[in-house]
Order: sequence, then structure tokens, then C-alpha cells
Amino acid sequence: MGSPTEATRASLSPLFHPRAIAVYGASSDPTKIGGRPLDFLKGSGFDGPLYPINPKAAVIQGLPSFATVSAVPGPVDLAIVAVPAPAVLAALEDCAAKGVGAAVVLSSGFAEVGGQGAEWQLGISALARRTGMRVVGPNCMGVINVKRRILGTFTPSAAGFGLVPGRISLVSQSGAFGGYCLSLIRQRGLGLNLWVTTGNQSDVDFADCVSHFAQDEGTQVIVGYIEAATDKARLIAALELARDNGKRIVVMKVGSSEAGAQAAASHTASLAGSDQVYDGLFRQYGVYRARSIDELFDIAYACSLSTPTPQGRRLGLLTVSGGVGALMADVAAECGLDVAPMPEDAQRRLKEILPFCGPRNPVDMTAQLVNDLSLFEKNFVLMLEEGGYDLIVAFLSSVGQVLDLSSALLLQLQKVLARFPDRTVIVSMLASPEVRKVYEAAGVMLFDEPTRAVRAARALVHFAQEAQRARTRSAPPVLPAPALAPPRHAVNEAEAKAVLASAGIPVVRELVAATADAAARGAVEIGYPVVLKIASADIAHKSEIGGVIVGLQDEAQVRAAFGTLLQRAKTHAPQARIDGVVVAQMAGKGVETILGVVRDPVFGAVVMFGLGGVFVEAFKDVAFRVAPFGVDEARAMIDEVKGRILLTGLRGQLPSDEAALAEAIAALSVYAARHEAAIESIDINPFVVLPRGQGALALDALIVPRAKG
Repeated sequence: MGSPTEATRASLSPLFHPRAIAVYGASSDPTKIGGRPLDFLKGSGFDGPLYPINPKAAVIQGLPSFATVSAVPGPVDLAIVAVPAPAVLAALEDCAAKGVGAAVVLSSGFAEVGGQGAEWQLGISALARRTGMRVVGPNCMGVINVKRRILGTFTPSAAGFGLVPGRISLVSQSGAFGGYCLSLIRQRGLGLNLWVTTGNQSDVDFADCVSHFAQDEGTQVIVGYIEAATDKARLIAALELARDNGKRIVVMKVGSSEAGAQAAASHTASLAGSDQVYDGLFRQYGVYRARSIDELFDIAYACSLSTPTPQGRRLGLLTVSGGVGALMADVAAECGLDVAPMPEDAQRRLKEILPFCGPRNPVDMTAQLVNDLSLFEKNFVLMLEEGGYDLIVAFLSSVGQVLDLSSALLLQLQKVLARFPDRTVIVSMLASPEVRKVYEAAGVMLFDEPTRAVRAARALVHFAQEAQRARTRSAPPVLPAPALAPPRHAVNEAEAKAVLASAGIPVVRELVAATADAAARGAVEIGYPVVLKIASADIAHKSEIGGVIVGLQDEAQVRAAFGTLLQRAKTHAPQARIDGVVVAQMAGKGVETILGVVRDPVFGAVVMFGLGGVFVEAFKDVAFRVAPFGVDEARAMIDEVKGRILLTGLRGQLPSDEAALAEAIAALSVYAARHEAAIESIDINPFVVLPRGQGALALDALIVPRAKG
């Protein structure tokens, strides 16, 4: 079989949906790595043939054993390999010769330990490319298909099965983390569909599994644990596919700190990219990034239930405790949800129903609810009818520990849900396992802790908004035909801006003058007042040596400034090559921003946007996106930056031309993507955004070409 291309990579169906499974290195001892998968598969109820592979025994765990996979009389779709590292390649060659579609290598001792192990792993990758057999691992914990009752793993978390079929599929680069998640899934009673850990990713990687889940009808929620991506194109294609197919992706990405990145690299022999870039990538493709394990599974749980999709972000809070109501309101505001108060007339009607209630939002029913259960339905209906809330989170304290009381409330809640089938309702209360089961069977989302319920509401709103964004997302703009190629060597700022202008990024009017006479003529041509700056590819930060003089009003000032700049360059940078002086127009008053491009080792050209001054330098208030993208994504970047309030117009200032800013960011992304092999970085600083309708201008720019390696 020839080497599969990226576009024709073999399906993962043999991995997740095998008809027959062989265990290579099978052991009669069910406590050993080679014994557990066979023991699990025998006890789980898998309905296909199982073939132990071990030349040292004729029978293993009551099943006929074979010396090699090639000796098995029937076809084999999946091989689970649990032999010592030096024997793995031979085992995989045997599997490939048999026509096995996929193999899971549980064995460790490869790239994670370096040396000979790294060489063996390269051999596994080469074999997968050469034969087309898909290989998971090495150094992984295997694969599970709950509906097919396939437990191709040795993690103790799978012992006794105990898994409920559902719509969550999970992929983890870390085997131990994947096993821990499996235990949590069992403990919480969450419905699981497919589960896989990818380990060292010699062939099958995180993106391959996301892509498979995105096309799997039984998967609604994709849960992921990722340390580092191995292939930009595959990951982006997988995220796009999941988004387009309506799947909800919840990811935990580690390596956000320097220590975390180093630990991830040593663990899976992969390089963690910039955490901010990953954050931007996830935002770009609608991925919800969880910041804790609890949040990871709270969101997975919320998204896996068949609840209505929120139509907006208006959140109603119904509570039996004013204190908890205030706590939920605080978290909702932090999450960006709209906790709008009830209309005045509706508040009056609530007071008529319960004079001592809190009627605004949160609506506090107080403990009186226990004495008059009809208050529950009445308050709910009034909030949904009059308040117009898209979601409601109801805190009911410990009501769920009383079966009769919780059952009566559920009947009322079901009437509300039937009357408002398009609204999302989340209940927070302490509940017995029996009550929880009844509520969830009725389609009611249940959380013990109220702020976790609010965060789940925020996640549901996030996915609803992302689905809408996906339907209306604009394509990247077309790069202008006369766009210049990036310079091959360092250039001065005027030359850099000329390149950017050719790509559709607006710049100030300017020229380079080699003499004082030329500077004076240029100032007249451009129009006073003007700015003079040293033109030198060797001086990247001109202001640090006094290489910029602004507000020049006449010829005398221009001539004097010309001489001053040349003297300062000679004094502070005597070795620098001086091309002359840039004479530029004085831009109008506006908001200073920064646009940039960095070359990420994993994702290539990445665009950065931030507000100028302390917002970038002190607060690192910036947004990133992987190039290229359209104006809508550029607007999303602008919205993410906390300092964006400066663009809206403060203290009598006019609102800024955000449309021009978004167009410039998108244009920069297209240019950066087209030429990412030749660009190390681009800095446009400052990029001044003028009042609405007046556009935006690059005042300074630096292009650093990529060094030829």
C-alpha cells in the first residue's frame, strides 16, 4: 500500500468499530498490561472474536492463542500491542502483513525516554505511512467504544465496565489523565460514547480523533486534553469539521506556564506552542477552553443533554436564598451574561404573589416555597413571560434530598418546560442519586453547586453564539494583485510601510529624504505639520535614541530637525546604515493600537492585536488569531481586548473607526498567511484608529524577514 496523503488518511473506523480484535503480547495474568485488555474484553460483552497473540502459550485466559497475528484464521481489524518496546516494530509489521486496519501500542519506552526509544518511534511512524495501518501510541492507554462494549485498555478505571452509553467522546494525549477522566465519567454517571488516549502520537494524533468524532453520529460533545499540536493543518481542519457539523468541543490545554510547557514537552516529547496562540485558536473555532477538571466535565455534561439552545444571553436567576442569588449574579456578570432586572410591572405582580420576595433578578422566593409549592410555577412563568429570559438557573438548596418535595416540584417544572419549550432551565440543588436520575430522565440539568450551574449556562450561550457565528462568518479578503513580496533583508520603516500598503493596509503619506533640501521640499509636498524620523534598517526602536521629532511647522524647523536626527544617529548608533530621514504627515488624533504578526513554531503566521501604551506593555492585553481570517474574526479580536472601551469614545471623544481597524487586521492576516515562510515577524506600532468614518493609519512598521536555515 502506498503512503497515504493528508487528504486520504485512512479512516479510524477499525480503531473505534472493530469486528475482531487481537491482543499482541497477551498474558494469562489479568493484572498485567498484556492481560488486562483481554480480561476486560472477555468480561465486557464484546460480540466479536478475540485472538490472544503469544508464541509461548497455546491457551490464554481460556482462549486459543496464536504465535503471530498472521496465523489467525480470520480477519482482524484492531490489534492491541503490549509487548516490550524492542519487539513492537516486529509486531506491527506482522499486523500490517495481516491487513490489520489499526493498532494500539500500549508499550512505553519510546520518544518519551529518548535515545533508542526515539528511533523506534520514528520506525513506527514510517511503518504507518508506508502501510496505511493507523497506529495509536506508543505509550498510551488504549481505546473504548461503550456501545460496542469494547475495552481496549489496561487502565483500572475500566474494570467492571460500569459505563453508560451517551453522547460524549473523549480524546486525551495523556494516558493517566484519560484514565482519571474515565473514573470521573463513571462516578458522575455521564453518558460516554468513544474514549481514546493518543500517547506519543507516532501516527494517530489528537486532531485525527477530533475529526473522527466530528463525523460520528453518536457524538454530540467532544472532550479533549491536549498538551501540544503536531500538525497545524490537521488540527484546524478537525476543528472546522466539528464546528460545521454542530459538535461542541470542550478542551483542557496544559502548558500555559513555562513550567507546564516544559512538563508537557518532557512527557510526550512534543513542543508546546504559545499558550496565547492556542487560546486564540480555540476562540477562532468556537472551542470552549475549560480551566479546571470540574469545569471540563460540567460543560460536557451540560452540552450532552437534550436541552434547548439559548437564543440569547439574558439570564434569569430564581432562588430560595438571597445570599446565593447575589453570588450567582456576581458569577453571571463575570461570565458576561445579562442579568437584566424584571420589568417594573412584573416586579409588582411578583410582590402581589409573595409580598416579602425579592422581585428584581435574582428573584428570591425565600423559604416560603416549601409552604406553597405553587410559587415555583408562578414565579417561573412570570419570569419567562415578562422577563424574556433565554435561560433560568433556579437554586433550590437541599430540596432534592426530599423525594416527595422534589417530585412535586418536578411536576410543576415539567409544565413550565412544556409551555416554554424554547427556553433553557438549569436547576441547582443537593439531590439524592434517585432524585437526580428522575430529574435528568425528564431532561432537567442538575448541579449541586450554584455557581457551576451559572458557568454551565454561560457555556451553552457560548456554543449558541458560536453556531450563529459559523453561519455568518466572512471569508478572508482577497490579497491585492500588486502586493509586494516581503523583503529578504532588513529594511527601513518607509520600505516596510510600502510593502504593507501594497497589501491593503493604510499607511501615512511619507517619503525618504537624503538631504535637508529634499526634506524641506517633501514637507511642502506632504503638507505641514510633519514628523521627521531616522530612516535606518539598523535602528528598530528610533524613539529610544531620540530619532523621532514631531509637530514641525515650517521649513526652518524641518532643516534643523534633519541635522539633529543625523547627529543623534551618529552619536547613539555610529555603526548603523542611515538611508536618510523619513518625512511623514502628522496623523489626526485617534486611538493608538498595535497590529503584529509572529511566527509560531506550530501554527505559522499568527496575527496579534492590542491597544497601545500600558495595555500591551503592562497588562499584556492582546488577542491572537491564526492567519488567515475575515473581518468578522478581526472584530471578535477587537472585542476580546479589555482596552477596547477606548475605541468606543470616552469623555466626549468620538467613537473610533472600528470598521477600518477590522479591515486592516484581516488584510494583514491574508498577507501574513500568503508569505509566512518568508516572515519572522511584523510590527505595526502605532496603528492609529481615527474617528468613525475617517479610517486608520500605520504610523510606523517593522518587518523582520525569516532567516534562511
